[in-house]
Amino acid sequence: MGALQKIKDKHLDRWLSGWLRRRGRRALEPRFEGPRHLLVAVCDHYEPLWHGADHARGLERVRAWHEGYPRLAGEYRDADGRPPRHSFFFPGEQYHPSFLDSLADLARRGFGEVEVHLHHDGDTAASLEAQLNETLASFARHGHLARDEGGRLRYAFIHGNWALANARRDGRWCGVDEELPLLFRTGCFADFTFPAAPDECQPNIVNEIYWPTGDLSAKRCYESGEPARVGEVRDDRLLMIQGPLALTRRPGKLAIRIESAELRGNDPASPARVRSWIRQHVHVAGRPEWVFIKLHTHGAPDAEARSLLGDGGHALHRALTSRYNDGERFILHYVTAREMFNVAVAAMQGRTGDPNAFRDHVLSPPPIASA
Repeated sequence: MGALQKIKDKHLDRWLSGWLRRRGRRALEPRFEGPRHLLVAVCDHYEPLWHGADHARGLERVRAWHEGYPRLAGEYRDADGRPPRHSFFFPGEQYHPSFLDSLADLARRGFGEVEVHLHHDGDTAASLEAQLNETLASFARHGHLARDEGGRLRYAFIHGNWALANARRDGRWCGVDEELPLLFRTGCFADFTFPAAPDECQPNIVNEIYWPTGDLSAKRCYESGEPARVGEVRDDRLLMIQGPLALTRRPGKLAIRIESAELRGNDPASPARVRSWIRQHVHVAGRPEWVFIKLHTHGAPDAEARSLLGDGGHALHRALTSRYNDGERFILHYVTAREMFNVAVAAMQGRTGDPNAFRDHVLSPPPIASA
C-alpha cells in the first residue's frame, strides 16, 4: 500500500507508461554514428515578485540577474562562440517597465530573450485573450518578442502552475479548456510548459517534440499528439517542445528520483544529471543528431538566483563545455526558446548539417536583440 500511495502522490500513473513507451521506441531507432549537436535552452519561469514580494524587492532580484548573469555567462562559450543564452519567461501579471528594461539590456547584449509566462485562474476565453494581448503589447514596447514576416507578434509560452488547457482536476489556475487554439491565435509558436512531473498536469507523452492533435478545444488536449518528424511541418497549431523527463538514481544512492530537468538551488546540475538529459534523446524524428535539451528553473527567488548565478550555474556550464563540446562526439549550442523552435522547424523541413545555421530560420530575433 505504501508503494501504491507513493505512485499516486507523485502522479507516476500520469506519465510512467509514456516514458517506458518512449524508451522502447528509442531502443528500436537506428543508431546514429557521428557527432551529436546538443541544443541547450534554459527556460526560466522568471517571477521577480515571487512569494508576494513588493516592487522594491522585485527590482533587487532583477538587478541581481542584470549584473550577475553577464559575469557568469562571460566565462563560457559554445561551439559557435556564443555565451549561455537565458530565456526569461516573464509573467504578464507581474509586468513593470523597470523589470522589462533591465531584461532588454541583457537581450541587447546577447545573453537571452524574453518570452511569455502567465498565471491565471477562473478565466474565460475572452478574459484570457485580453490578458495575453495586453501582455504582448507591454512586452513589445520594450523591443521584446519576435515578429513574423507580416509584423505580427510571436511568442513562446509557459503556463503558470503547469495548468495548461485547464489541466487540473479541481479546475484551478486556468479555466479555459480551449487554451491551445487561443494561444496559437494570439501568436504563440510553441509551448514549453512540460515536463511538470510530479505535478498532476504532466501528460503521458514524454520526451517528445510534438504537434497536439484531436479536439484542441478539449481539456488537457495536449495528451494527444503526433511526434514532429522530418518532412512534415504544420502551420495551423503551436508546437509542443518538452524537456527531458526520467526516473534516475543519484550517484551513490539507492532511492529513485524523478529527473525533470529542473535547476534548483538544492538540486543543481551535475555530470550525472547532464548524462540523463542527453540520454532521453529528445529530437525531431528522422534527425537524431540534433538533440534538444530544454531545462527549466524558477530563477528569480533569492536562493535560486544565488545558485544559478554562482556555483550552480558554473556547475551546469562546466559540465556542458568540458564534457560535451569536443567537436567529435558532441557539439554544444546554447539557444533561446525561439532559436530552439527555429531549429526544430528546420529539422522538420529536412535541413541537415550544423543547426547553428538555423537559429533564425523562420522567426528573426526580437527588435531589442537585433539592435
